[in-house]
Amino acid sequence: MRVVIAMMKHETNTFSPVPTPLGRFAKGQPEPYYGKDAFDAFKGTGTAMGAFIELAEAAGAEIVTPVAASAPPSKEVEDKAYEHIAKLICDAVAEGCDAVLLDLHGAMVTESLEDGEGTLLKRLRAIDPTVPIGVSFDMHTNLYPEIAEHATVLAGYQTYPHIDNYETGMRAGKPIFAMLKGEVKPVIAWDNRPMLPHVMRQGTDDFPNREIQARCKEMEQQGALTATFFVGFPHADISLAGSSAVVVTDSDPDLAKKYVDELLDMAWQNREAFVYKIEPLAESLARAKEIKDGPVVLLDHFDNSASGGTMDTTTVLRGIIEAGLESVAAFAIFDPASVQEMIAAGVGAKVTLKLGGKMDMPSIGKTGEPLEVSGTVRVITNGQYRNRGPASKGVLMDMGPTVVLDTGKVEIVVVSRHQEPNDLNAFYSVGIDPLSKRYLMLKSRIHYRAGFKPIAKAIIECAGTGVCTSDYSQLTFKRVRRPVYPLDLINEPG
Repeated sequence: MRVVIAMMKHETNTFSPVPTPLGRFAKGQPEPYYGKDAFDAFKGTGTAMGAFIELAEAAGAEIVTPVAASAPPSKEVEDKAYEHIAKLICDAVAEGCDAVLLDLHGAMVTESLEDGEGTLLKRLRAIDPTVPIGVSFDMHTNLYPEIAEHATVLAGYQTYPHIDNYETGMRAGKPIFAMLKGEVKPVIAWDNRPMLPHVMRQGTDDFPNREIQARCKEMEQQGALTATFFVGFPHADISLAGSSAVVVTDSDPDLAKKYVDELLDMAWQNREAFVYKIEPLAESLARAKEIKDGPVVLLDHFDNSASGGTMDTTTVLRGIIEAGLESVAAFAIFDPASVQEMIAAGVGAKVTLKLGGKMDMPSIGKTGEPLEVSGTVRVITNGQYRNRGPASKGVLMDMGPTVVLDTGKVEIVVVSRHQEPNDLNAFYSVGIDPLSKRYLMLKSRIHYRAGFKPIAKAIIECAGTGVCTSDYSQLTFKRVRRPVYPLDLINEPG
């Protein structure tokens, strides 16, 4: 038995100015992982690809891993990068295989394609119309027909923050191996609703996604092979951005369709709960200042790199400094030039520099606003660490050359590669104990909850500046289908 296992992941924010060349899909090296390096990088990790490898090894299969490519969210993927990765996967399948297992995201837009994943699956089907294809997807998948039509089994994350990557790989992979044994005959049903849930209201700790995902798990206990509700990724101005559902059953298309309708009805009936209400920054920081026991998370959620943010806006950091908050650790400001300037100065040096604000954001009519800041260079590292979990346990994270700048009141982590803080090792790796701080400024939206919610005494959501804005009025949607809720206040899904 020969099984092809590959990873191609990118969540595309079409409002982002951050480029997405091939090098963005790499960690600790110039290009993605290929061949044995891909296998070694993800074997034994808490990822869907790690689960696929485990299942294939248990089946005694010959495993082929042509590529493992994962990039932080940013603007449309360069066509050259997409074609390079896709060709590696297609070429491996063209050599012949008994099954294909893919760790994809589901919201990849390229310079030429609205649906990168569906196009890949369509190409694979042209190579081999019958090979079983199992796919693991992110909860933020923007589902297109080609995805459901060309996959044999698909499963999406049921947690946000995503701490069930490995489990989702198992859910997508086990039916494929059962199918190879002649034990099941998977059938897929899918549909969508015209709604764009705000990311800040998508967490599975919160109503209504908590209840919807619980129902997905119940369906799998009641006979579905997989049941998935995708919240969708609203910062993609593409026609089918938004919520959808997919259910896979064993030879029962009617049950699959019934379950899909039920999940989508649950979401639509509670659509108002998916709308985020924004608090002015000054009010948020005033509330934070009254809290005496820390750590208090100050969430800079308009500029989350894991949603395509530049990670270099300074609105919230400036507010923290001007408010006089003390014992603060901030993760992070993306500013490779300032990192190099501080590396040249050396540990212990006192520096004054214009931090952040290097990238303009024309999609929201904003220019970069650097923040002049003075402090001491405390730490210089290569920026690499492994997550302790529960999110992506054991996976290498790469911030690039990284510096900690200490102003006396605020320790600012300054990075050269985008990295969302979803794990305590983001701080420990640069010599900061997050438990010792009164405030932790995090450029994140929901994923921070995996590592930081258990230690937070309070969480203050801070509206700053960035292309991950939760204020849809700042975004110009041109291609998304209309009407769509809440851009349009519609009462029927159509």
